[in-house]
Amino acid sequence: MMPVATAIPQFDLTRQYQHYREVFLPITQAVLAGGAYIGGETVARFEQAFAEYVGVPYCISCNSGTDALYLALRALNIGSGDEVITAAFSFIATAEAISLTGATPVFVDVRPDTFNLDLEQVAHRLGKNTKAIMPVHLFGRPVEMTALNQLAQAHGVAVVEDCAQATGSRWQNRPVGQWGTLGCFSFYPTKNLGAMGDGGAITTHDPHLAQRLREIKNHGQRERYHSVTVGVNSRLDALQAALLTAKLAYLEQWLTQRRVLAERYRQLLADLPGLTLPQDCPGHSWNQFTVIIQSHHINRDDLRAKLQQAGIGTAIYYPVPLPLQPVYEFLQYDKQHIPHAVALSQRVLSLPLFPELTEAEQEQVAAAVRRVWRG
Repeated sequence: MMPVATAIPQFDLTRQYQHYREVFLPITQAVLAGGAYIGGETVARFEQAFAEYVGVPYCISCNSGTDALYLALRALNIGSGDEVITAAFSFIATAEAISLTGATPVFVDVRPDTFNLDLEQVAHRLGKNTKAIMPVHLFGRPVEMTALNQLAQAHGVAVVEDCAQATGSRWQNRPVGQWGTLGCFSFYPTKNLGAMGDGGAITTHDPHLAQRLREIKNHGQRERYHSVTVGVNSRLDALQAALLTAKLAYLEQWLTQRRVLAERYRQLLADLPGLTLPQDCPGHSWNQFTVIIQSHHINRDDLRAKLQQAGIGTAIYYPVPLPLQPVYEFLQYDKQHIPHAVALSQRVLSLPLFPELTEAEQEQVAAAVRRVWRG
């Protein structure tokens, strides 16, 4: 049977545009008419607004979440011979940012109940070459930052938060991105706060790191045509900055809706044996609703195929743990050292979740999952 067209996508950006087009279009026209497309007051206003939202004095915008991670590590002078500890279960950008500096990623297994770094294992992997720990607030669930910061401070290493999927998440009622030495955000369109193109930002309390970040992201220039370090070109354009500033006003409303949707899924799917639902926690922003299929009579790929036939889109985040990616074969990681990351890569499935998903659509998704479970 040929798969039918997706009636309920895993994510739909067009709905947000249709709902807010009367907000977005005048903003777009104003930027285009103004002629200042790179830098300027529009970008500065967004940086100030986002810094205030995260609760830090400094925000440095950049081209993408990947660049944010790379720039953060560069600002800390991390490079060849250094090691950065991070999660074995994440998007490749987490690891490649480390590798691009010349440093070595040290992958640690995650906890299956949170998808986040196992801090006990982090403690065992700290060594003389460790310069930073990079926790990933995966799927919007905050890492236990109090314990992680205590661990990092005891060993004198920096903390670079990967907040790509977690804008608006909070740990102990404080936003992620203000806990670490540096916080790195992505504004990829499907994120909690998404641009209409690529974009990213780094947050920090440290004025010296903020200055170094501004230099590195703009060709190493401290002043125009005077470069003090080897930099890159990683700038957030004014159009994206203007749209992000407007969207920031709606972010808490969208996060509330994500939490409502997540709780409804947890109610609709609560009684299915072999289907492990993600746990809630204070401050979770629910960028994804990712279930774990542990049933004996159906596997993840079967469920995904049958949902696709029913017109329901899903996604697999992520099918291959980072240390088992072909690019990292040279590190010779034994999959037995990351059993949870390996098991999750074979069993996770993300169901449709975005603020504009309707209650009726969500019930349709749940009904389709239940039909598959009944066989």
